[in-house]
Amino acid sequence: MQTLTEAGPDLDEDVAALEALTRVLVGIAWDGAHAAPPGVTFPQTRLLLILDGLGRVPSSRLAAAMGVNASSVTRLADRLETHGYLARGRDRQNRSVVTVEVTETGRRAVAHVLERRRTAFRALLDRMPPAQRKAATAAARRIVKAAAGVPAIGTAGPGPL
Repeated sequence: MQTLTEAGPDLDEDVAALEALTRVLVGIAWDGAHAAPPGVTFPQTRLLLILDGLGRVPSSRLAAAMGVNASSVTRLADRLETHGYLARGRDRQNRSVVTVEVTETGRRAVAHVLERRRTAFRALLDRMPPAQRKAATAAARRIVKAAAGVPAIGTAGPGPL
């Protein structure tokens, strides 16, 4: 594994530090997403995480939020609906529009995934002295705020991991 001091010829130390941080954060998100119930795949977990944040929406809106085509959402939703994690319905204004929403069972699965992630973040932060912890969280807030001002950086991305 590359350390922070191994920036390499094309990376300065600041960029290398953010690259290393990315690996840590993605690792935590990846591990959390794999805490889903048995039989729920990573793409299905991602769908549940995104849908939980959106609430009841047309499947086309969910597809757009995920950055996938509608047929991908249909396939993922089929299995989730079969296992009770997601419910389909119809739009009240236009009955031809299929809506999707997370069920109570699905919300419990999402809560478990997010709690696993939050537990990992707490464990990481607990290993830091209070002043470093405060500085790290302040820096995280500043990075998120700065990213929101850079059009080339998709802060929303295709939904959470």
